[in-house]
Parts: sequence; C-alpha cells; structure tokens
Amino acid sequence: MTRTLIHGGLVITASDEVHADVLIEDGRIAALAAPGVLTADRTIDATGKYVIPGGVDAHTHMELPFGGTFASDTFETGTRAAAWGGTTTIIDFAVQSVGHSLREGLDAWHAKAEGNCAVDYGFHMIVSDVNEHTLKEMDHLIEEGVTSFKQFMAYPGVFYSDDGQILRAMQRSAENGGLIMMHAENGIAIDVLVEQALARGETDPRYHGEVRKALLEAEATHRAIRLAQVAGAPLYVVHVSATEAVAELARARDEGLPVFGETCPQYLFLSTDNLAEPDFEGAKYVCSTPLRPREHQAKLWQGLRTNDLQVVSTDHCPFCFVGQKELGRGDFSKIPNGLPGVENRMDLLHQAVLDGHISRRRWIEIACASPARMFGLYPKKGTIAPGADADVVIYDPHAEQVMSARTHHMNVDYSAYEGKRVTGRVETVLSRGVPVITEREYTGHAGHGVFTPRSTCQYLN
Repeated sequence: MTRTLIHGGLVITASDEVHADVLIEDGRIAALAAPGVLTADRTIDATGKYVIPGGVDAHTHMELPFGGTFASDTFETGTRAAAWGGTTTIIDFAVQSVGHSLREGLDAWHAKAEGNCAVDYGFHMIVSDVNEHTLKEMDHLIEEGVTSFKQFMAYPGVFYSDDGQILRAMQRSAENGGLIMMHAENGIAIDVLVEQALARGETDPRYHGEVRKALLEAEATHRAIRLAQVAGAPLYVVHVSATEAVAELARARDEGLPVFGETCPQYLFLSTDNLAEPDFEGAKYVCSTPLRPREHQAKLWQGLRTNDLQVVSTDHCPFCFVGQKELGRGDFSKIPNGLPGVENRMDLLHQAVLDGHISRRRWIEIACASPARMFGLYPKKGTIAPGADADVVIYDPHAEQVMSARTHHMNVDYSAYEGKRVTGRVETVLSRGVPVITEREYTGHAGHGVFTPRSTCQYLN
C-alpha cells in the first residue's frame, strides 16, 4: 500500500480543530503531525479546505419494500450517492417479516448489499414478530455485529409491535447489551384518524401530516421511555420531529435515564408548508414521522445544541414522484412514506453551522462521531485519529451549490431541497484510504464497501 498525505487542511473532529497533515497507511490513519513534517508517496493538497471524518448515516433504507413498491435506491446507487455527499458508512435496516426469523431477514439484506456497496455498511434489525425464537436470535445477531433492533409503535399489520412485545424485546436487550430503536407514533390511534379523514374526503398529501399528530408522537415517545425504564434498557428514538417529543426525551435524560434521540434534515429544514404544496406536489414530502409546522424547528435545533438529541441521520427512503408517490393520488394513506436525503445531510448541516445553529465541531459530532459511538463503530469510524479507518473527506467550505434533482446522484426523480442554495461542498472522499470521489469525480466502485460488524452501544460507557 502507498502512503498518502493530506496536506495543508484544517482537521475538524468532534473535539478538536487543528491545522495538521494527515498520514494514511494501509487504509488507516497512521499519524497527524504539524504541516511539513511528514512525507508520503502521494500528497493531496487540502489548503484552504476542511479535513473531516467521513459521515456515518445510521438510518437508511435501500431497496426497502413499502406499500407495494420498493425504495428506488439500490445499495449500489445509494452508497454511491452517500459518498458524493461525504458519507462513508451507512447503517441500513434488515427486515424481519411476520412469520419469518430474524436470520432470514438478515440473510436477505446481506444478499442485497454484498458486492454492491461503494462505501462501508452495517445493519440494524427490524423486529416485527417478537416470540421466544426471535428473542434467542437477538443474542446471536449481537455476536455477529448486528447490535441494534428497531421496533415500531406505528404501521399496524405491517411492522407494529404491541407494548408487551416491546417490553419483551427491551428486557432481552437489557440482558444482551443490544440497543432498541423505536419508531414512536401511536399507530392504532393514527389509523382511526386516517379512516375518519378519508371518510370526510380529506385525501390530499397535507392530511398525512394532520392525522399523524405531534401529540401521538409525544405519547408514544413517553410510553417507549417508560417501557425501557421498566425493562432497565437503553432506548434510541428515531426521527424525532416534534417539540413535544423532544420534551419527553429531555425530561427522561434529566432523570438520568439512558434515552437517546435522532432527528433528520427534513425536520430541520422542511415543514408542513411543503406537504401542502398544490397539484399533489406535497406527496414528495410524505414521510413518517411527518413534517411539522415550521415552529417545531427551533426546539429540534435546541435539542441538538443541548445534546437532548445526539444524532442527525437521514432516514433516506426514496420513492420517485412518477409511478411511486403517485400511488397515493386520491388517498394520502397510499403514498409511499419516505424522502431522499443521504447525499444532502453533510452539506445541510454545514449550512446550519453558517446559519449559527451549531458549531463546526458539533456538526462533526452529530453527523460522524456520535452515530459511530451510538452504534458501536467508534473510533474505527467517526473520527480522524491514529488507528481509525482512513474514511476522510476534503471539504470546501466556500464552494456554493444549488441542490437539485438535475445534479444529485440519488436514484430518484426529485430533490426534497430543490433550488436550495448552500455553501460548502465535498471535494474528495477516501474510504479506508481509497479515493471514492476525487476532486468532484466518482472514482469508486461497487464492492469496495464491506459489511462492518459493530460492538454494542458505546454511548453508555
């Protein structure tokens, strides 16, 4: 292996900002040193640029079956788009179907991903059918490096678990060290509101947001927290979108409970204004939890600053407007739920730095270091330090770009951020020392990315 030196940049991690050269050897960070001290076979000039860890997106859904169709990004297209956006590790969700084992679900997702990924990947396991066999399987998956398990209080008849099933899984995770991830919405109540809205002829996309009420997210978040407390287990609440849900997390953390939360760029930058766009355009913004009125954004940013929210992931689950989102014309409940975003996260959060919402180091913390720690990948991923994987992004903080479906690399026919101007852009991306993006050209290939087993949650240590 050649030695590569990244020279002249400002190295930013969750804890430090320092002008240093970064030496890469055998796919790992070998050393950081004062500029001009180290030499190498190959030098990358990062003068005037940031040198940051590759992003860790802990919540993606490539090729997810949903509502009679599939997420439009494959593991190949989705991980390539991730690389373009400065993300070098994704954690996707393998799905257990009711009546099937965890093993069958995990094997199916390994088959989808293996040999197809441009960057490294791991898996969480969606647990849809809690029984004695499933609970035993959780122990085995942890040994294989699949250490987190997602349950749903939403989607009755598909992924839904009742409180008893949730409690059993939480009790098991309290014993085996796994982390339960919760989609916290009261799906039983929401289904009643959906039925009533449709009966009134309220079929447009905006009603998706109106029936999935913030109070029902908060109620479910509260219930999940208390069930985890009864079980003596840690809890990670996914895609937190509402002021009231943030308040539940903050209260639990003030009580000293091991409760964590993520939010997503769509909740920080978009709102119900988008869901209400005319001519069915609002369907592009249908996801669950739903977009909220704009006034919720301030509490989400505050939660990120106070660490009541620890992680920003994308919940990347793209469906094309034509032919997929259109399945819900005349009935918002049939619109496939999900937004594209894996390529946009790092840039949007850099814009948030410029807008004064977060600091540069907090940007790296919520996008790289904290997700790596939360899901057992640190310090292999999420930082720039000797011994870490050489997942490194050369980031131009001054380049301006306009987000658009015409220029993005996700396999979807629209951008959730169409026309948005941001400052900051990925220039070069290394994955384990191998250039995947080289000065705004794709130089990676399917199959470079490998499955990365994870330890249990390091955020508790």
